Amino acid sequence: MEMSTHRNWQNALGKDSRGSRPRCIELVSGSEEEVASKLTNLVSLEEVNVASDDFWMPRGKPEWIGGDWDTSPAQEARIDRDSRFVGSPTVRNALLDWWLEVIPRSNTPNWDLASTCVIEGQQGLLLVEAKAHFNELSRSGKSQPSTENGRKNHERIGLAIEEANTTLTMLTNKRWDLSREDRYQLSNRFAWTWKLASLGIPVVLVYLGFLGAYDMKNDGTLFWTEEDWKQTVYSHAAGMIDESIWGERIETSRSFFWPLVRSLEVKI
Repeated sequence: MEMSTHRNWQNALGKDSRGSRPRCIELVSGSEEEVASKLTNLVSLEEVNVASDDFWMPRGKPEWIGGDWDTSPAQEARIDRDSRFVGSPTVRNALLDWWLEVIPRSNTPNWDLASTCVIEGQQGLLLVEAKAHFNELSRSGKSQPSTENGRKNHERIGLAIEEANTTLTMLTNKRWDLSREDRYQLSNRFAWTWKLASLGIPVVLVYLGFLGAYDMKNDGTLFWTEEDWKQTVYSHAAGMIDESIWGERIETSRSFFWPLVRSLEVKI
């Protein structure tokens, strides 16, 4: 029997079938014009536009093909490995060399949602970190490596994050305490956003809270209002990122970035 119901495409995601992941996929489902409009409205800045010919990931829902699920449309973004996000091989290599000592078979951050866009008339990137309940906001540090190559990369990542701290403190006159050992996910999101901007690519970084995620009601505190989500983000980032940074346009040596807090109700 062909499995093509609305619920079944979520099941194809396995352990990620609930919460923020299927909502990100729902957000980018529809015609190219519809998705571009949704992403532009999500950012809600006059200076930022996502067009129908921009490239984003995920691309949409898993597809039932030949008796099995093709989950490739639902894959998360790896912006350093895909020329459709960062066209310049020089910039992609600079990102990898900055973050990793040993590159082959090593991981870089996955993004819940990423899209090319135009920011103040320049080609840029929209990067989204999405959450559907409180427990998705990880306070964990980076896991300890178990191999020699892993240890080399662990050290390089620590240096990269410290470079981001030093430079951002200088640029903003506010203290930054991004860390490899504490709230690593938050730290690598901001470190990568800063690095991309320092390489000449303007970035909008959106922390997106999905409101009223009823399917997660037994897994953690839900977000019911925009203010709910905003205060949750501020509290999660406290001690690492000054609250005044959110919503500010931050200049770097070659470009700029905007960290934003946004919320949205997406039904699945």
